[in-house]
Amino acid sequence: MNTNSNAGPEFHITINNNEAGTTRQTQLAREQRYVAGLYERLDLLRARTRKQLDGVLAQGGGGTHQNRSERDSFAGMYSERLARLWAVENGLCFGRLDLTGEKPLYIGRLGLSDDEQTRLLIDWRAPVAQPFYRATPAEPMGVTRRRHLQTRGRRVIGVDDDLFDLDRLSDDDRATLNGEAALLASLGEKRTGRMRDIVATIQAEQDRVIRSDLNGVLVVQGGPGTGKTVVALHRAAYLLYTHRERLARRGVLIVGPNLTFLRYIEQVLPSLGETDVLLSTVGELYPGVTATAREPEDVAAVKGGARMAQVIARAVQDRQRMPRRPIDIDLGRYTLRLDQRVCETARGRALRSRRPHNQARAVFVRQVLGALAKQAAKALGRGMLDESDLADLREELRTEPAVKSALNRLWPYLTPQQLLLGLYGSRERMEYAGLGAAERDLLFRAPRPGRDQWTEADVPLLDEAAELLGDIDPLVLRAAATQAEEELAAARRAEEAQRDSELTYAREVLELTGMSDILDAERFAARHRDDEIHLTTAERAAADRTWAYGHIIVDEAQELSAMAWRMLMRHSPNRSMTIVGDIAQTGSAAGATSWKQVLDPYAAGRWRVETLSVNYRTPVELMAVAADVLTLIGPSLRAPESVRETGTRPWSRRIADLGELGPIVAGEVVEGGRLVVIVPAGRAAELGEAVTSAVPGAVAAQGADALEAPVAVLTVAEAKGLEFDAVIVAEPGEILAESGRGAGDLYVALTRATQRLGVVHTGPLPEILSRCEPVAVS
Repeated sequence: MNTNSNAGPEFHITINNNEAGTTRQTQLAREQRYVAGLYERLDLLRARTRKQLDGVLAQGGGGTHQNRSERDSFAGMYSERLARLWAVENGLCFGRLDLTGEKPLYIGRLGLSDDEQTRLLIDWRAPVAQPFYRATPAEPMGVTRRRHLQTRGRRVIGVDDDLFDLDRLSDDDRATLNGEAALLASLGEKRTGRMRDIVATIQAEQDRVIRSDLNGVLVVQGGPGTGKTVVALHRAAYLLYTHRERLARRGVLIVGPNLTFLRYIEQVLPSLGETDVLLSTVGELYPGVTATAREPEDVAAVKGGARMAQVIARAVQDRQRMPRRPIDIDLGRYTLRLDQRVCETARGRALRSRRPHNQARAVFVRQVLGALAKQAAKALGRGMLDESDLADLREELRTEPAVKSALNRLWPYLTPQQLLLGLYGSRERMEYAGLGAAERDLLFRAPRPGRDQWTEADVPLLDEAAELLGDIDPLVLRAAATQAEEELAAARRAEEAQRDSELTYAREVLELTGMSDILDAERFAARHRDDEIHLTTAERAAADRTWAYGHIIVDEAQELSAMAWRMLMRHSPNRSMTIVGDIAQTGSAAGATSWKQVLDPYAAGRWRVETLSVNYRTPVELMAVAADVLTLIGPSLRAPESVRETGTRPWSRRIADLGELGPIVAGEVVEGGRLVVIVPAGRAAELGEAVTSAVPGAVAAQGADALEAPVAVLTVAEAKGLEFDAVIVAEPGEILAESGRGAGDLYVALTRATQRLGVVHTGPLPEILSRCEPVAVS
C-alpha cells in the first residue's frame, strides 16, 4: 500500500550521510529522527483520512440509490484505509538498505511518500525491497549495508548491521555489526499466545516462497519450526499488495486446522496492513452450519474418503423413487393412477436435463402432471382437450393435496441437511448408497435436535450434496415464507426492542474492530437496518457457498480429507493456491500420504513444491529427540536443520501415577511465557483435571483461553500449528499407540517448544525417546 495525498503542508524527511558522530548512540539518534518523521507523516495521513470518512458519513442516508451506493463505497474505502494506517503503528519502520551510489532506502510495513511523491518508506513487499531479505556477502545485490532497526513503540532502541562490502568496513561500522542478531533475538523472545509477523526477519529461502508467482498451486513443504505458517501469511499480504486489483474482487481465503489456530494467527495480517482476508476452518465453510460436534477418528475417516462422493450421488438418486406398485390418487370425483411406466418416463426426461435434483424436479413434475391431466380429462368425459385446456387442468392438479403428496414422495425437494440426516438415519439407505456393513454401523445415528449435530467431516459432504441438489425453486421458498407472515408481523411489533439489540451489537462490532472512535454506533446500526452497509469481500464470500476465491491458502494441509479437497477445489476454479504442510506430520486417518495423491486429480502439471529446510523454532537439543521419532514415520525422512542451541537437554521423568503430574507442571511454569501439556486424546479430560486442579490459571480447553493462559492442556490435534516456550508431553507411549499415525502425532508434540521440553510417563519410556535425560523424582 503506497499512501499518498496531494493536499496539506509540504513535508520532507532527509538524512545526511556525512553527519558527524561515530558512536552507537549517535547512530541511534540519527535513526530516531528519521523514524520520528515517518510517524509524523503517518499521523498526518490518519487525520486526513478520518476527515474524509467523517465528510462521507455526514452526508446521511438520503439521496438516490446510486448516491447511497457511492457513499457506502467511499465510506468502505476510507474505513479500510484508516484501519491499515492504524494497523502499522507498531514496527512501522524496521530496516534500512544502503545501496552503492544511491540514497539509503528505509523498509517498513507500508509505503509512505510525502506530498511531492518523494519516497520516505518502502513497503516490504515492493520489488525494490527484495535485497533486504535476499542479499548475502556472496551475492550482495548492490547492497553495501543492511541495517535492522529495533523499535519499542515509536522509539528506536537498537540497530544491527550486516556489511556486505568488506572494503568499506571501518571502526564506525563495527559499532553496529551484529549479523543475524535481529533473527536470533526474535527467536529467543517468550511466546505471547499469538503468532507475530516476521516481516523484519524474513530469511532468503522464505522470501523466495513469499514472492513466488501467483498462478498455479504452490506447495510449501517444511518440517516443524521452518516458518511455513508465517511464510504463508506473509505470502497472502504480498499477493494482495502485488495483485490487489485482481484479488480485491474475489478475495483470499486462508484455511486453518482449528479455531484455536485461527485465533493464534489472526493478528499477523492486520499487522501487515491487510484487514480483508477470510480466515476459516473447513467446518466453517458451509454458510449457516456450525460444525462443533466431535466424532471418533474412524467415523471421520469414512466420511473423508473419496468414495463418499459416489455415496452422496447414490443417496440423491435414492430419493428419486419409482413406485413398485401403481399409486392410486383419490380426488373424490375420480381416481387417478400413477404407474411405474409414467414415472420412469418422467424421471428419464428429468435426468436428461442434467439439472441438479431440485431443478430437475420441475421437469419430472411437468411430465407426471401431463400424464395425470390426460387421465383426468378422460375421467371427466371431456374428450380431446387442446393444450390450453390441458395446461389449466395440470395447474388444478398441481394444487391438489393428494397429488402434491404423491409427487413429494417420488421426487421431494431436499436440502443438503435433510439428505445427510436421512442417510445417516437409515441403514437401508446407506446400503443402497454403497456403504458396507461396518461403515453403516459407524455412520448410523438417530437425528439429534439442536445445532450441535454437525461435525467438521460433515461439512464437505453437505457441500457435495448442495452441488448435486441445487437450490430450491424460489416460488416454493416464497410459499413457505408466506406461511411465516404472522411470525414476521410479531417480529415487527418487537422492532423497538430489536433496535436496542442492534445498537448493542454495533457497539460490540466497532469495539472489536478498533473503529469505535471512528464510527458512531447509532449510525452504524442504522446503516445495517437500511441494508446500506458496505460489505467487504470477505463478508460477501463467507455468506456465499459457491464463492470462487482469487487465491486460497491452506495450512496444515496434510490433514485435509479427500472430500475436503473436493470442496476447496470448487472454491478455486483458477487453481491459484498456496498449500502449506508437512507429510511427515499427518495425523488424521483421512489425511494425505503424498502431495501427488492430493493434487494430481485437480491440477496435474500445474503444481510445484518449495521446501523450507531451516528450523528457526526448535533448538538443536530438542530437534535431536524429534528426529529419532521421525525415523519411525519414514527411514528416509530428514528433520530440518535447527539454527540455534539452548544448552538445555530435554528431560524425562517416570512417576508412579498421574496425580503427580500437576506439581511437576507447576514447577516448569515459564514466567511471562507459555507452557503446554500435550496429552493423549483418550486421557484429555483426566489429565486436564490433574493439571488445572494443581496449577493456578491453567486451562484445559481450546480457543482463546488456551492461547492466553500461562499453562494449557491440549491434545496433539489441538496443539498442531502452535508454539510454546515449554512443552511437557504426558504419556508418550499412549500417544504412539493411540492411532495408526501415532508416530506422526508424537513428532508433532515434541516440536512445539521453543525453549524447553520434558516427558512424563508412568510406564516404560519408549526407546525412541532415549535421548531425553532422566530426572529423578525429588
